[in-house]
Amino acid sequence: MIPSTRRSVLLLGGAAVAAPLVPRFALAQADNRPAITIAVQKIVNSNVLDVLREQSNVGERIFFTSLWEALIGRDWLGDLSSRPGLATEWRRVDDQTVELKLRQGVKFHNGDEMTAEDVLFTFSRERMFGNTEAKNRSTLKAFENIPAPRPGKELPGEVPAAARRIWPDLLRVDAVDRYTVRFVNATPDVTLEGRLSRYGSDIMSRRGWEEAASYLDWARKPITTGPYKVAEFRPDTSLLLVAHDEYWGGRPPLKSIRFVEVPEVASRVAGLLSGQYQFACDIPPDQIGEVEKNAAFEVQGGTIQNHRLTVFDKNNAQLANPLVRRAFTHAIDRQAIVDSLWAGRTKVPAGLQWEFYGDMFHADWKVPDYDPKIARDLLRQAGYKGDPITYRVLNNYYTNQNPTSQILTEMWRSVGLNVQMQTVENWSQIMERGPARAVRDWSNSAPFNDPVSSLVNQHGPNGQQQQIGEWTNAEMNQLCEVLETSTDRALRRKSFRRMLEICEREDPAYTVLHQNATFTAKPKAIRWKTAPAFAMDFRPGNYGA
Repeated sequence: MIPSTRRSVLLLGGAAVAAPLVPRFALAQADNRPAITIAVQKIVNSNVLDVLREQSNVGERIFFTSLWEALIGRDWLGDLSSRPGLATEWRRVDDQTVELKLRQGVKFHNGDEMTAEDVLFTFSRERMFGNTEAKNRSTLKAFENIPAPRPGKELPGEVPAAARRIWPDLLRVDAVDRYTVRFVNATPDVTLEGRLSRYGSDIMSRRGWEEAASYLDWARKPITTGPYKVAEFRPDTSLLLVAHDEYWGGRPPLKSIRFVEVPEVASRVAGLLSGQYQFACDIPPDQIGEVEKNAAFEVQGGTIQNHRLTVFDKNNAQLANPLVRRAFTHAIDRQAIVDSLWAGRTKVPAGLQWEFYGDMFHADWKVPDYDPKIARDLLRQAGYKGDPITYRVLNNYYTNQNPTSQILTEMWRSVGLNVQMQTVENWSQIMERGPARAVRDWSNSAPFNDPVSSLVNQHGPNGQQQQIGEWTNAEMNQLCEVLETSTDRALRRKSFRRMLEICEREDPAYTVLHQNATFTAKPKAIRWKTAPAFAMDFRPGNYGA
């Protein structure tokens, strides 16, 4: 580690040499890059820019390729496969260990060079677990000698919860040298590389954390390595990112990017067509034609590695019987929703899985059949008497959420389920415990190509559904451990199949509605390509006008 005084001297020395050659006013005058504004439905849910606290669809849009970066990157404009990121190469040492070579010369937004020290801190107790228990299946010895955060740096509960989901068995991270690190797991894990590439494993500056006055100060302006850095964040209103001209991947093509919250679709579209916004996100399929009536504009997008779900609380008096939850799943005409609301631009998938799982994908699996007769028979068997069941939804947080919720409610009522739709304002109200919590909307992503990334991550012992007390199943939890620790491919595949049977048939935790899709409108004159993800890529090479 370079002492802070020496580091400061080095940085000041570099600045002193450069200043006479390139005066500040000359740099400002020469910067003719465009500044753009992007209209979004929501910037973040948690009012912070911490990748561990904001594990959301909306967060993915602004975080990845713009602000946060991981050691192993992804081919954002291709098939989302692994690519060198902040690490240039990596290798398996054994079933429990991965060694990575760090990219040299990477600069944080504060001008510091990224080294192994920052990687170790990113995965430290202070950053990931704070004062909470760090134990799961592993002993997590790496955290024993690292002090908990000082007063003011206490972590909100969402941070350690996300850390446990992503890294349930991380034993330690070792610095081999300044630019080499080793991740050592307490158990064998075939998904270590995937975990290193997923959101939540992104690298932060240790000094940036230490110099922040409080967790909130840091979380609203995190010091990271991305091509853009935070200039101003006004929660629930706007986020201004400006170019990080020392970015390792080249000079960013934009001077600044401003995200503004515009909840109504009509206002986003109107602002785009008037020139107020250069991009309008979350365009429903029925508005694509309206945008493209103007020959100067186009809409890009399509399906992504994310599925829309409805989720059940089995502690609810009416949902305790799995037959009632099974009735919910058979009452849904998913193809009708895809055809009517999505104009066929997405599809009904094979349950909570994706083809890019490779040989772990079960092609013969399918969502429960749409069969109202089966649904009514199940309700009769369950002795359901028509008691009300609350269905909590947000106001179009997801594209087409309102019309989808209305259609679902009518489908459920048509088989005898007395579903009462309740629109609430935020996720805290969606998750609020109590006898009324029963059915809610959600979506699940697959950050990497293994079912651990979704089914285990979201519905397993450390997953959000079990952590908030909605659902649990002992056999499912045992199989999660098999999937996370076994290196036997055939056993892992068999276990995954059984998990689908439990979660989608026997003891429903959720039911998949359709694969999600995202659409973004822009002027044709802007040369830009959308990613097959929520993330918007404005790195060098993907913007021109």
